Amino acid sequence: MQKPHYIASPMNYIGGKFKLLSQILPLFPKNINRFVDLFCGGCNVSVNTKAKKIIANDNMYHVIELYKYLKNENISNIISHIEKQINLFNLSLENQQGYINFRTYYNLQSKKNPLDLFVLMAYSFNHQIRFNSKHEFNNPFGRNRSSFNIKMRSKLFDFIERLQNINIEFSSYNFDEFCFKDLKQNDFVYADPPYLITSGTYNDGKRGFTGWNKNEESNLLSILHTLDKHKIKFALSNVIEHKGKTNNILIEWINKNNYTLHYLNKNYANSSYNTLNRSIASTKEVLITNY
Repeated sequence: MQKPHYIASPMNYIGGKFKLLSQILPLFPKNINRFVDLFCGGCNVSVNTKAKKIIANDNMYHVIELYKYLKNENISNIISHIEKQINLFNLSLENQQGYINFRTYYNLQSKKNPLDLFVLMAYSFNHQIRFNSKHEFNNPFGRNRSSFNIKMRSKLFDFIERLQNINIEFSSYNFDEFCFKDLKQNDFVYADPPYLITSGTYNDGKRGFTGWNKNEESNLLSILHTLDKHKIKFALSNVIEHKGKTNNILIEWINKNNYTLHYLNKNYANSSYNTLNRSIASTKEVLITNY
């Protein structure tokens, strides 16, 4: 059987799921009507999931505006703008001052062009997106590492082509503000939230967006359980153990509701469990489903 070809997002998101798609997507239901990617991030899962309609949601609205632009704009115009900004600010692998000048320009614009965020990310450290509490982009320069190179250009082309050829729409609600009431039994919700027991800049609540703590975790689990009571299928990506820490809130929720646990670890076969009685060393990344 031929392996599926997955589209890689040009957006570098911490915790992105591209490398796990071959494990995650086969566990999704077949014949999905509406697919809700509640924390879409880099959109790797959204653009590779087969569904009649896809709703990609994330509370980082700057990124959502970029996706909308990529979805609706002519690709030649997109590339033209990117190259114009690169040339105007003399952006390169070595020109730190050019990057700082462009970052300052971006932050001072009251009405920002969404593509400028992509250009910033292309030259930022590890191609990452980071804001401060004032929603100012503050990721440092990626000297000798980051640029709008051939690989990123190719990813962008493929990503845009996919966006423009699937039925996808974007929203920028916080997960607890998203409207689930219209979902029906053949719809499907996927949640890939910040992980409670890992350390990430998206967890601290100091980036101008909602942080992640025990209250957020419990709130999300309650929402997913409500979906289950309405016979709506869901899948949740998470980590149950990491560097000696255990997510007891999550473990208790899984066991209490008898949800299915799929271990996602390249050193172990994919298996489904209804209890947490297997010992696996190191980080335990999992997919939890109610089916």
